[in-house]
Amino acid sequence: MSAIKKLAGQTAIYGLSSIIGRVLNYFLVPLHTAFFATDQYGVISEFYAYVAFFAVFLTLGLETTFFRFVNKSEDKEKTFNQTFSLVLILNGVFLLSVIVFAQSIANWMLFPEYSNYVIWFACILALDATTSIVMAKLRFQEEAKRFAMIQLVSVGVNIALNLIFLLVLFDDYPGAGIGFIFLANLLSSAIRPFFLARELSRFRFVLDKAVAGAMLLFAAPLAIAGFAGIINETLDRILLKRMLLDEGQTYAESQVGIYSANYKLSILITLFIQAFRYAAEPFFFSQAKNQDRDKTYSKIMTWFVIVVMLMFLVISLNLDIFKWFMTSEEFHVGLTVVPILLLANCCLGIYYNQSIWYKLVDRTMFGAYIAIGGAAITVALNVALIPTLGFEGSAWATLICYASMMVASYILGKIYHPIRYNLRKVALYAFSAIGLFFFGKWLTFDSFAVTFALHSVVILVFIALVFFMEKPLRQFKRNKSSET
Repeated sequence: MSAIKKLAGQTAIYGLSSIIGRVLNYFLVPLHTAFFATDQYGVISEFYAYVAFFAVFLTLGLETTFFRFVNKSEDKEKTFNQTFSLVLILNGVFLLSVIVFAQSIANWMLFPEYSNYVIWFACILALDATTSIVMAKLRFQEEAKRFAMIQLVSVGVNIALNLIFLLVLFDDYPGAGIGFIFLANLLSSAIRPFFLARELSRFRFVLDKAVAGAMLLFAAPLAIAGFAGIINETLDRILLKRMLLDEGQTYAESQVGIYSANYKLSILITLFIQAFRYAAEPFFFSQAKNQDRDKTYSKIMTWFVIVVMLMFLVISLNLDIFKWFMTSEEFHVGLTVVPILLLANCCLGIYYNQSIWYKLVDRTMFGAYIAIGGAAITVALNVALIPTLGFEGSAWATLICYASMMVASYILGKIYHPIRYNLRKVALYAFSAIGLFFFGKWLTFDSFAVTFALHSVVILVFIALVFFMEKPLRQFKRNKSSET
């Protein structure tokens, strides 16, 4: 249990930066939906969808690769320098290429007037990709507090600039429009290198061909998996616009905006997953030689499912509250996709939890195979469902994709590196939460107060089930007595 407590503590600290930071960004949604119409918000969302693709390409899976190699290396500083050198080369070539072909890229995106934004985002991507490796070094050194501080400062700058640009300068510079949001992002990304000056000043360019080759061989499947994963996460926004263009570009961008704004209501589960992964990835590797590792992994999985399913219930049964984070009622027509996307993210989180099996045995190609399979499902279902269901088709495609990846990873894991998860408990909590959700939706009345009270009781039933099954208070007392 001490190992799990350590992971929980680090998850809490990383969560301070990941969850609190991105929740603060989440509070920008009311601001953005107040200042921009659905089609303008769609343009913003589409830019960030494209950015997500390149963010994976520009780190090339080298964060996880760094953890794998640094744990086996005697010269850990050299391992960092080698990793950072590879990322530096890749991002330098990328940035130069985008600057040269910015107008052509903007034309292809159907935004010919926004070539300057293409260059801004190339700079954002290069800054984020290079500093992410330095931040990975902080994670390896377990400098969680410093990591959290840097993340929070960057987020704080972004939020402050959004508030200044939109609340103070927007009326004076009406032509800037969505450019204010992009400029705030660029400046907040540029802040990070100043706080990482100590690590950057110690950097020495290293390019050992043998080590670089081994790193790239390990990283390539992770990069492919990451790229395919981003297809699963963001391609729906791009396909929505492209497949609805016959209705007019403004309409298509508006549908993207509605879908993207509602997608953000499922972000709380995503935020928890991100914070968990920051702490869990190095932790899982450190437990690889522990004889009780399977027991530890199983316990972590059970509690992970409890947390994400509880979050699913809280958000999905209180959409009448959460919907007001989208200031304009124009966006509320998309609320039907939120429970679907919440469940999809629960499946994705379980998949991430399971994925440690192929990393531990250096079979990262299986991660690529699973993600590619998921990407194929995403593309096929979006193409099939968008014409008839619109953005609801994209939501169902996301759920089916992540559920399929979760099942595929479990089946392959049983064959190549079995980890004995407590499937009975996991299934009990998952299906109980889904059943309680449908029961709670049935208990919906015209009175908000009555509905809220009944939905709260439904949520408490799930919590009572957890206490009955897990007996956390008894375990807590047992741990206290053993410490004394």
